[in-house]
Amino acid sequence: MRGRVAMTAAWFALTANLTGAVYAFGVRSYLAWRATRDTGMRLGTQPPGSLAWWARVLFVGALALLLAAPVAALAGLPALAVATAVTVTGAVLTAAGTVMVVLAQLTMGSSWRVGVDPAERTDLVVGGLFRFCRNPIFTAMGMTAAGTLLLVPNLVSAAGLVALLVGVQLQVRVVEEPYLLGAHGAAYRRYAARTGRFLPLVGRLKTAALGEA
Repeated sequence: MRGRVAMTAAWFALTANLTGAVYAFGVRSYLAWRATRDTGMRLGTQPPGSLAWWARVLFVGALALLLAAPVAALAGLPALAVATAVTVTGAVLTAAGTVMVVLAQLTMGSSWRVGVDPAERTDLVVGGLFRFCRNPIFTAMGMTAAGTLLLVPNLVSAAGLVALLVGVQLQVRVVEEPYLLGAHGAAYRRYAARTGRFLPLVGRLKTAALGEA
């Protein structure tokens, strides 16, 4: 019985992660292009070995690992035996995270981008899920990654979660926050001072750190 639950959990994780990836980077780009003739992709190039480069490498690696984890489980890679309640929690986190990614991307509208173009200025999005934290898409992806670890508790999913957490921290702190400060100035300072980075009220930036007296 436990083996059947584990296989079902692995298939659920694979389906959710694959669906989320296809929508977040494929369908969303197509919809953006159809509406604006712009895919929203701002990948550019980063100096190899730089923090921004590592952010991208870790992020892409995390996505690959989180897709590979359930495949490895289905192929017979040993996993930690967990209670059914843990598996159910993982399913809820994974599903909720996937839905939150979609909702947050829709909230961004024409401001949605993958990557940053320093010369570009888009509207600052502060509504919807962005009222609760500044990076709800990354928060949702973290939920999905944590859920995947609970669904398929093997070394691959653990590595994927760690890579995602580190990569997202680098991307936000090194790439995106400096860009947003430069692009939106005082408006972003006020928003960042009252809104947490990944969780409500956690990681709010002090005005001194944002360049205000």
